[in-house]
Amino acid sequence: MKKLLGIIFIISAMIISSCEGPVGPPGIDGEDGGIMLGSVFEIQGDFTAGNDYRLIFDFPNDFEIYDTDVVLVYILWEVAGETDVWRLLPQTVALPEGIIQYNFDYTVLDVQVFMEGTIPPEDWLPAETDNQIFRIAVLPADFAANKSNDLSDFNSILNSPQLKLNTIKDLNFSDTVK
Repeated sequence: MKKLLGIIFIISAMIISSCEGPVGPPGIDGEDGGIMLGSVFEIQGDFTAGNDYRLIFDFPNDFEIYDTDVVLVYILWEVAGETDVWRLLPQTVALPEGIIQYNFDYTVLDVQVFMEGTIPPEDWLPAETDNQIFRIAVLPADFAANKSNDLSDFNSILNSPQLKLNTIKDLNFSDTVK
């Protein structure tokens, strides 16, 4: 009887350990399998000699950016019908007189958007310097490192199922940009 129970136990263990169910749905990369959280800020301003053709945006005091976060800046390039067209910086404009480039850098405290080029700034046109709108996206490193995410397309970031974005914060320019 003991031999029979031992054989049944061994066979039962083999059957249970070899069982495999259907494959579940793929998970979403992120902390503890959750959705990653990002933030987007919108700023608007003029590039002038007075601000050295730079817009400096200080992150709000209640906002924490981590060393591993990725910061990307997009410029509102055009409006096609009712659709905003956003381009990832840097962006270069080639003109007959030379080139102008919109670029940025950042720290954990601020983002600086600036213009530079081969054309003297005093020759830049108001269409290139005035009333420029930018969106600053702060994304988790894991999201940005995923090759399936197209970071050059702002709308794909907005619509990504892997990322939950805080509401786009349209900030008062004079309070946040130097």
